[in-house]
Amino acid sequence: MSEHVYKHLELTGSSKTSSDDAIRRAIERASQTVRNIKWFCVQDVRGHVEDGKVAHWQVTLKIGFTLDE
Repeated sequence: MSEHVYKHLELTGSSKTSSDDAIRRAIERASQTVRNIKWFCVQDVRGHVEDGKVAHWQVTLKIGFTLDE
């Protein structure tokens, strides 16, 4: 296994379905312009409530990616 240097970005994904879907959306969208994404860490989970039900999820996560060699 080679040694790596990682750069971090903070993202916030949103979804009407679930917190997992919000995470997936954030990572999939970031991967369109950021190469070599290797890991993520959830920093915060928030939600919006309407009529006593969860209407929207927001998840803030940190992603790490390796720098090009």
